[in-house]
Amino acid sequence: MADVGAVSEQRSAAITLHRVYALPGIAIGLVYLAAYVLLDRVSLVHASTPLGITPWNPGAGLGLVMVLLFGRRTIPYLFPAPLLADLVNLQTLLPWSAELLGAAVIGAGYAAASLLLLRPNVRFDPALSSLRDLVILIIAALISAAIVACGYVGAMIAAGVLPLKEIGAAILRYWVGDLIGIVVITPFALIALTRPRAFRPSIETALQVAAIITALVLVFGISQEERLFYVLFLPIIWMALRAGFEGVSLGVLITQFGLIVGVALFRGESHDLMAFQVLMLILAVTGLLAGELVSERRRVESQLRLHRDALGRLSRLGNAGELAAAIAHEINQPLAAAGTYTRLVKDALQEGDSDPAMVVETAEKAAAQVERAAEVVRRLRALVRLDRSARAACSVERIVKETIALCQPNLDRGQIAVRCSLPANLPLVMVDMLQIEQTLLNLMRNSIDAITEAQQADGTISIAAVYDEGDSIEIQVADNGPGFPPGFLDNPFLPFSSEKAQGLGVGLPLCRSIVEAHGGRLWLTRNVTGALVHFTIPVAQEMEHG
Repeated sequence: MADVGAVSEQRSAAITLHRVYALPGIAIGLVYLAAYVLLDRVSLVHASTPLGITPWNPGAGLGLVMVLLFGRRTIPYLFPAPLLADLVNLQTLLPWSAELLGAAVIGAGYAAASLLLLRPNVRFDPALSSLRDLVILIIAALISAAIVACGYVGAMIAAGVLPLKEIGAAILRYWVGDLIGIVVITPFALIALTRPRAFRPSIETALQVAAIITALVLVFGISQEERLFYVLFLPIIWMALRAGFEGVSLGVLITQFGLIVGVALFRGESHDLMAFQVLMLILAVTGLLAGELVSERRRVESQLRLHRDALGRLSRLGNAGELAAAIAHEINQPLAAAGTYTRLVKDALQEGDSDPAMVVETAEKAAAQVERAAEVVRRLRALVRLDRSARAACSVERIVKETIALCQPNLDRGQIAVRCSLPANLPLVMVDMLQIEQTLLNLMRNSIDAITEAQQADGTISIAAVYDEGDSIEIQVADNGPGFPPGFLDNPFLPFSSEKAQGLGVGLPLCRSIVEAHGGRLWLTRNVTGALVHFTIPVAQEMEHG
């Protein structure tokens, strides 16, 4: 079965790309050329003159990104980019024959790699939504960079610019430079352009970046060799485990730029950029694979939660069907008997010569059958009504956290953030935890549905607890969606209807029934933006002494 989370990410990426794809092709090409020249300028550290071969070539990764996201129409821009970069950045230009031949080799090599990845039978997703896509990208980078390196160096030797004896070192240097450029630039750029909300600033992210900077200081400020390079693995692995593939791609990019800055500042030291870049290549591939494995595991867990929810819904539907069959079976007989007795009374009265005692007796039998049907309904209601026997003392924090975990797949699909404001040392509450979790779950799903249907950007749900040293705790659920419909709040009773296309209209009434059965109350108020629902639940002391 397809990963639902991955399908959602692909749909979001498709919408984003559709908007960007509408830009004129020449505008995309000009932006690419400017970015290529700028990144080429940054890469000119320890270049092999006059060829300008460096062990860090971000332009190669940028070219793949452009074609993968914007299609075959952008391939022509791959050819003039290297030539333009040499004209702007290199102080010593190669002969025009060598320049044109080199640009042709580079453009053709990466155009072929891009077209291969875009083939339908390859089934490569530019959003890198699975480990398979990342592995395909790395393999394509390994092969295409090797082909371009051999072709470019061979062209330079044929043009008489490079002596034959340097072919091995030049090919290795060029291959490493292009490969590290693709591995560092391409994943980050693909994620940034297909998942605009993937990189969210946080305190932990700031700490991770600080850890990378600290590791770079240790490498360049203390060590005179490459042996301390491995301290850079610590923040990268941290980012992979905590932030997944998206976070580690950012960490790899920051680390690479940090290495370039470090080598530029310590040019006179014994630091060898080529040795650093080989280690950086190992670090980048390891970090990206680890991050993708973490993201893959989270997607699998999300899929399992979705399956569990689906099975739960099927189970509830089965129980509802059984309950409906039981109700129909139980009340069918008394109602049928009551109908028969009623018709007998009607026929006797129409004949006019019936025995009054018999009519009274028949009417009494009809009334008895109606009462029997009512008793059946009362017994079934007692069966399904809220029970007090399962209540126990539990913490509000546990209720909120478990409910958010249940809602996490829906939150991830809608890219909705949840903010919690729970005071420390809240007293325990005496509730049926499953029932209160179901109440909070219904309210959160209402907010998720409202935000999703309104296509609200930066959707947020806020959950807060308020305690004034009384006998109950107030829970507030707010969102920044479209809010309640006009006139909804003016009705003193919660309407037994639904504003949703597929709603049954029992969500809020059921929540109110659960809360009131616990001795609390539920009410709605107007929020500055979106909807706001309040409900109260009793603290444990109240229930124990009540």
